[in-house]
Amino acid sequence: MKKILSAVSLSALFVFIIAAVAWAAPYDDIVKKWTREVTYKDKFQAELTIKVAYYASEYIDAVIQKEAEKNLWTKDEVENYQYRLLKSLSLEEYIPFYIEFDNRGPAMHMAPFDEQITLWIGKKKYKPVDYEKRFNFSLTGKRGGFVYFPRYDDKGKPTLEGAKTIRLVINGAISAQTIGKTVEFYWDIDKDSGGSYLASKAAERLEADRLIKRLEKLNEQKKELQKQLDELDKEIQKIEERLKELQN
Repeated sequence: MKKILSAVSLSALFVFIIAAVAWAAPYDDIVKKWTREVTYKDKFQAELTIKVAYYASEYIDAVIQKEAEKNLWTKDEVENYQYRLLKSLSLEEYIPFYIEFDNRGPAMHMAPFDEQITLWIGKKKYKPVDYEKRFNFSLTGKRGGFVYFPRYDDKGKPTLEGAKTIRLVINGAISAQTIGKTVEFYWDIDKDSGGSYLASKAAERLEADRLIKRLEKLNEQKKELQKQLDELDKEIQKIEERLKELQN
């Protein structure tokens, strides 16, 4: 019996290892698909490597699936992880990018960083809503962090709606290696085949969070408009009362 159990255990372990190796390949392919990396050198052999990851739906699906496979999570555990991940990425409000600088040259000075980076969606240009504040400090060696762009415009319309490509542009003046050069990264977002997390309960919770915030904002605007309307009504009433006095 022990030999049989041992054989079964070894077989199960073998299958698990094969499955893990098989999953690693597509995961690495997906990461590569949505990650951009470029290295700049100057004549003094100083180097700057910039790596940017766009959190496409396919990329997020892969991260969730990899963690679920690794931890052997239940359905509820996967849903909870999805919600925490999506919440940490602020996906209900923003478009996140993870940027890493590896500077092996003179110190870089990028403050204020939100003026050094731009996202182009079609012909529309967007500035960061939030970003890793450490990018404002003098930089040598490695430093990474998230940069967030608006997912919705002022009217609540998705900024990515109808877009096929996006372009992230960084000011070349951030370093001696890139000065005078165009630093930009492209993604074909119409090739994003992911998005299964969008049908999850976690995504519904996120959407509810966003709609609640939107509703709060609209109610505040409504109160302000109602206040202005009440003031106009009072002024109109005074004018009408005065006109009656003059006509009598």
